[in-house]
Amino acid sequence: MTEQFEIGVAAADVRPRRTKIVCTIGPVTASFEAICRLAVQGMNVARLNMSHGSREWHRGVISNIKRYNKKHAGSLAVLLDTRGAEIRSGDLKQDIVLRVGDGLTLTTRRQAELEPGCVEVSHDGFVAEVTPGDIILVDGGMLRLKVLEVGRTDVRCESLDEGVLGSRRHLNIRGKSADLPAITEQDWADIEFGMAQRVDFIALSFVRTAEPIQVVQQHLAARGVTMEVMAKIESAASISQLDAIIAAADGVMVARGDLGAELPYEEVPLLQDEIVAKCRRAGKPVVVATHMLESMIVNPTPTRAEVTDITHAVQQGTDAIMLSGETATGRYPYKALEVMDAVARRIERHQEQQGRQAGFGCACQLGLQGGGSDRLRSKMEISRSAAILGNNLGAAGTLVITRRGLMAALLSNCRPAAPILAFTNTTHVRRRLGIYWGVQAFVVKLSSDPEVSIQRAVEQLQRKGIIRRGQRIIVLSDILAGGLFVETVQVRVI
Repeated sequence: MTEQFEIGVAAADVRPRRTKIVCTIGPVTASFEAICRLAVQGMNVARLNMSHGSREWHRGVISNIKRYNKKHAGSLAVLLDTRGAEIRSGDLKQDIVLRVGDGLTLTTRRQAELEPGCVEVSHDGFVAEVTPGDIILVDGGMLRLKVLEVGRTDVRCESLDEGVLGSRRHLNIRGKSADLPAITEQDWADIEFGMAQRVDFIALSFVRTAEPIQVVQQHLAARGVTMEVMAKIESAASISQLDAIIAAADGVMVARGDLGAELPYEEVPLLQDEIVAKCRRAGKPVVVATHMLESMIVNPTPTRAEVTDITHAVQQGTDAIMLSGETATGRYPYKALEVMDAVARRIERHQEQQGRQAGFGCACQLGLQGGGSDRLRSKMEISRSAAILGNNLGAAGTLVITRRGLMAALLSNCRPAAPILAFTNTTHVRRRLGIYWGVQAFVVKLSSDPEVSIQRAVEQLQRKGIIRRGQRIIVLSDILAGGLFVETVQVRVI
């Protein structure tokens, strides 16, 4: 009864949620009706996991999302998540049931050659990667195998747990990152698919250095495609390269499942804090992903630890939080989204109440460190000024006129108390802004005269009931002066 009541209270809160939610689309949510329901309940970004499902299946999902966007002015973004180079077990005629102490051989020999008790691994260099004593984690630790002996093609192991090994299970070597290609042939094929489908974000899996991010960005630029490239931090090797990866990427995803498989689990919360803080300083959107409500794949209510996990991510100021199996294959996809939305809203209300006394939203110095062109730094300072002014005046919102989304993104990084009301002339930019903290994006026909654009935006906000006559707003826009567009901050009473 208590949880139902709390969720009901959150659902009655009509104020926009600042922290965005990414939902993974799977068999239980692929239909047009399911996409609509998720969007209505608060999904901001739909994630397509290319590790599962055919491209034809994903094409059908994208078609349903486009159909939704056609009716709602392009409000729902699409994130394509590449499979990445990974180690998996081979296909099995039947699952292998293991007890503690049972032996199992992992081998690079092909399936036709294998005797009972042998399982093929997908990585030809696997034998060179492991040594006796290593722990191999199956599906992030659902089953642990200890390496006893390493031969020319075979790795003899014993099971440390009771469990079942199925076909194509994900394998990690505890504390190590395997020497795998940065971008596989399948990844490139998926990227080409994403380009053809005009998705909004590409998430590169198992990023270890900045180089693959830059390679994909150059490839997109050469083709004239505007998509954001996000780096998934999920391997031990990426930690020493964090600063360079964040600098190169358009955004970052903290993929805690594989990160916790390759590194000691007690390090993962600390790394999450570090990655979110560094993204905030760099002005890059950051998504906290995996295991947030995993129990709700099979249960209708969350654990208290999961609620606390969401709370911590929201308190950190992460841009977005993500649902994976919960909305892809779970029994309660809409309930999981409802819970995540309710928890995020409750924590944000608490932050807002505390912040009015403690300066919430004044993290405006973040993102101003480091390099960048003088013009970019000028935009950063203008955004910072708008955030501080809105906070000090208690503005009803900050109206941002933006063609590329940059000013809205910079303002988002300042975490202002006033809602960010971004107006752009393209649905692509509107969708892309869907991952940024606190941004409500709208489409408006922009005029060569910024004053006309501002008036059109204000009229749309009034029609939607977002602002009312007599309220004070901050306007962040380009004003034409002497033949040049100059960024300016204004205070207006509607």
